[in-house]
Amino acid sequence: MYVRSTSNRLLALLFITQSLSSAAQIAVFTLAAIVTVRLSGTESTAGLPSSVLTFSQALLALPFAMLMGRFGRRLGLTLGYAAGALAGLVGLMAIVQGTFPLLMVSAALMGMSRASGEQSRFAAGELFPEAERARMIGRLVFAGTIGAVVGPVLVVPGGQLMSALGLHPDTGPWAVMLLLCSLAALLTFWALRPDPMAVGRTIAGHVETNRQDRPAAPVRPLRTLLLLPKVQLAVAAALVSQTVMVVLMVMTPLHMDHHHHGREAISLVISMHTLGMFGLSAVTGYLIDRFGRVPMLVAGALILIVSALLAPVSTNQYILSAALFLLGLGWNFGYVAASSLLADTLQGEERARVQGVNDSLVFLAAGFGSLASGPLFASGGYAAVSSAGIVLTLALIGLIVWLNRPQLKAKPI
Repeated sequence: MYVRSTSNRLLALLFITQSLSSAAQIAVFTLAAIVTVRLSGTESTAGLPSSVLTFSQALLALPFAMLMGRFGRRLGLTLGYAAGALAGLVGLMAIVQGTFPLLMVSAALMGMSRASGEQSRFAAGELFPEAERARMIGRLVFAGTIGAVVGPVLVVPGGQLMSALGLHPDTGPWAVMLLLCSLAALLTFWALRPDPMAVGRTIAGHVETNRQDRPAAPVRPLRTLLLLPKVQLAVAAALVSQTVMVVLMVMTPLHMDHHHHGREAISLVISMHTLGMFGLSAVTGYLIDRFGRVPMLVAGALILIVSALLAPVSTNQYILSAALFLLGLGWNFGYVAASSLLADTLQGEERARVQGVNDSLVFLAAGFGSLASGPLFASGGYAAVSSAGIVLTLALIGLIVWLNRPQLKAKPI
């Protein structure tokens, strides 16, 4: 029997553990580039931890999703947070020993942790009926705001603590990751009961009993699921939203540095971007539930286009702040609406497999986009990066129109 108080408790636990993991990862990446350059001896490696993390996350998203599909969310999330704790320990050892390859191993383990942690948004969606799903996914995404605020704050005290223990202060963020991810793993293992997938099956069973006693539909093959128009639309929307956001966001600090902006101005712009990504998640989730997934995908795409048009117009930090805020907001609409659409379209046992494929494709595309953004910026400047984002987003709008043409609406999917 579905008990709403149980769902609320599990959602709160998912929010807490995701906030802990997010704070840990952001604390590490506050110093990751600096530590990487120091250990490797060259600035050309500064972006390598981000690339290693992204590709690790992309490659492991499907295996983690399949693991959760078979054994439940609790085990998969626990292993993911445990991988984050191990990443903190390995990174700490890398700095103490001055070993650059070991630091890259830590980044790969962080990608493993994120591959698991990203599935928590789908776990949140499973805990509630379809009419509330986007709001609950939005609340989980909002956990990123906690990490964005708390993570950088922990860097200095973490470094001071490690200095008091006789270690290099740069080990502080990795020690923070070891502590926070260990706590997240323990909380998940002991308290995430019943498993969100079991709650989702209960809700699905209740819905089926109200549908004139129709027998439950069999689980469809993965190939069949990936041919469904709504699945294709959800995957494409998440992929484009993530790629456009990453490409523009990664190049903005470099663009500002070329125009002699100080670190304070760059920090302001990135803070506004983070606010756009996570700060309004609960509101965007409500709007997606209220007005529908597809209309909000279109709204998110239009916001991304406005952002990409505005970003190269001026080097003023406040205009760039507005552009990057809109970039984060457009990503939020696209990411939450796509996640909700994907969850709506699939049955319980189908979700894990397709969600894993979705995350693998999304983060592979974002990883390649991040790698391509440097050469694109070098050849055509910030305007070329923005133009590429506009082209991708216009293609998404065309796909939305194509996959929602009238003849498809008559087909049950």
